[in-house]
Amino acid sequence: MSRFVLFVGCVSGCVLVLFAPGLITTLHAQPYPNHPIQFVIPTTPGAGVDIMGRLVAEELGKILKTQIVPINKPGASFTTGTDAVVRSKKDGYTLLYTPSTAIIYARIPNPDLVPYDPVEDLEPLGVHAWNPMILVVKEDSPWKTFSEFLDHAKKNPGKVSMSIFGALAIERFNMEIVKSLTDAQFNLVPFKGPAEALGAILGGHVESSFIGVGLALPHVKEGKLKALLITRKWSELADVPTITELGYKKELDSGWFAFYAPAGVPEEVKAALVPAFEKIARNPELKARIDRMGFVVDYKSPAEHKKIMIEGFEAAMSMAQKIGAQK
Repeated sequence: MSRFVLFVGCVSGCVLVLFAPGLITTLHAQPYPNHPIQFVIPTTPGAGVDIMGRLVAEELGKILKTQIVPINKPGASFTTGTDAVVRSKKDGYTLLYTPSTAIIYARIPNPDLVPYDPVEDLEPLGVHAWNPMILVVKEDSPWKTFSEFLDHAKKNPGKVSMSIFGALAIERFNMEIVKSLTDAQFNLVPFKGPAEALGAILGGHVESSFIGVGLALPHVKEGKLKALLITRKWSELADVPTITELGYKKELDSGWFAFYAPAGVPEEVKAALVPAFEKIARNPELKARIDRMGFVVDYKSPAEHKKIMIEGFEAAMSMAQKIGAQK
């Protein structure tokens, strides 16, 4: 009896040894994804991009049938978290959801200070949503339309005050585009951030400002501010024109939010992620939720995404050089 047990044990062990390599190969050959994915959001919890990123992560988990773990890595105008993804393993288990600031505007003042090249170091997986900006003035201001505002600025060059924040934030670029299209001149008043810039116009310290829709909308609804211009059409401010609707040939810029993996991820990873992200962007219920937050979902494919990255950086760099704000 003992010899039989010993024989069976030997045979079982031999079979296990013989099939162990195949077992290991099978485990490694499991289709992507086969374990949790880290989803890096390069800002603090509770910010607009963080809220959207977490909504996306939840939907991505349902589609891929795996756990998606949102991870906040704030710092240095979204570049800290972005760089962490650039340096991560190229296996598709570390992904990035970031605004265009980390891709374009943070690099403009001094590109050498940003440790990555987005075009070379990141794999674009699609643009998800856009952040419309509005040009606002106080409700009791004499201007009812952008044309009236512009006419006054032209007749009084350098006297209409406009709050700006950050040396080269997107709001500053939009103001420069308005100047280049209209030949109007403004008195620029710098502030530390958008909240301070908004407070200045609400307090009557400046006369105008470009502000993100999500931040300014409550004050527009309360009748404290008037929106004269919007950078991208948005449902709740459908009557506010874009600059191209007023006959100008160049659009103003809206920040965007997009998906990335580190450059060099396998094709099977991209084949799984790209349709998943497109499905998320076209989800009507999620689109409606994001629209109510003040953002516009408008999906762009990876090829379009890459073009937007390259052309956006070139345009911003050209503008920065023109105004002497690039080292």
